[in-house]
Amino acid sequence: MKKTHVLLIPYPAQGHVTPLMEAAQCLTSNGLKVTFVNTDFTHKRVSACSEIHGLSDMMQMVSIPDGMEACDDRSDLGSSAAVLAVIMSLQKLMDDEVINCNGIPLKDQKIQLSTTMPFMNPTHFIWACIGDSVTAQLLFDFAIIDGKEAAEAADHIICNSTMDLEPGAFTLFPKMLPIGPLLATIKSTRQVGHFWNEDSTCLTWLDHQPVRSVIYVAFGSFTIFDQTQFEELALGLELTQNPFLWVVRPGTSDNIDYVYPSGYIERIGNRGKMVSWAPQQEVLNHPSLACFMSHCGWNSTMEGVSNGVPFLCWPYFADQFFNKTYICDIWKNGVSLNKDDTGIVRREEIKSKRKCLEFAGKSDGLRETWKFFQQKSKEIC
Repeated sequence: MKKTHVLLIPYPAQGHVTPLMEAAQCLTSNGLKVTFVNTDFTHKRVSACSEIHGLSDMMQMVSIPDGMEACDDRSDLGSSAAVLAVIMSLQKLMDDEVINCNGIPLKDQKIQLSTTMPFMNPTHFIWACIGDSVTAQLLFDFAIIDGKEAAEAADHIICNSTMDLEPGAFTLFPKMLPIGPLLATIKSTRQVGHFWNEDSTCLTWLDHQPVRSVIYVAFGSFTIFDQTQFEELALGLELTQNPFLWVVRPGTSDNIDYVYPSGYIERIGNRGKMVSWAPQQEVLNHPSLACFMSHCGWNSTMEGVSNGVPFLCWPYFADQFFNKTYICDIWKNGVSLNKDDTGIVRREEIKSKRKCLEFAGKSDGLRETWKFFQQKSKEIC
């Protein structure tokens, strides 16, 4: 009898490759053969930064060209089951005059796909808050419409989520099957599929910090701040008086070209640890973590919730705004960092919301809620 052979082809971005690699390892551990297809560009990055040579003999890694030039943008996207539910509800949204046939929002008010779904703002639909109007239209015409057609043609759609976290979305569309969270730490294995070299020295630094004291700051692989926002973030972290681990990604010139405030490094000393990339799942599983300042990308959201870590939410674009709604309004395990009239999150806001989160963490009810979702996230298939 022939063994089942599964072909896995992720969207060529960090937020898709990593969880699908976890899914692949789950499949091979259950005796299924897997061929994992990356683009040449992605394959080179993953091979350079992950221990793929130690993977099961049941898994084969291959690559194909993506048809893009070396200088072309390969931006990262990822999403929850709720975002897929929005895509599968496009016709209903058009019929209800929430959006027009080009996906442009027509209503400036929150809507629900069903009574079991959280409220969402149409202006925050994944295609409506990415770049300029031309970029948004291209995304809607090709990625969103094509995604809807593919979803309708599929017998089942597996999602990196759980029924406890997104009951409304999975109830609304039963063909969507939750198989998450796809996390290496749950299986006591090392994460593979990341695009950048991880700085593991931060784990040793965390070992020397008090329990539940550290603010972990990471905004994914795509968020870029201007110099003003970078300085406000740096000074806000200083004002909290907490130790912090900060993943500082390259600036607009693809180099670490940010300038820290005068005397900042000397004042912070060993209280702050800055790295270019961190082993995030291991960091979030560390007992010294107090909270996670995050862009609310779906993988980061799943990783934080699964470890019972509360959030300081700082969404940037796409589905991150809706993920913030889940975190702050539905799961109640985070608070939102708000921008001022100039579009900047100020240092005082960071200090204030950290205090809010610290106070909330002393509530037995909220802490039990965080533990509930943490436990449910570990009850994987």
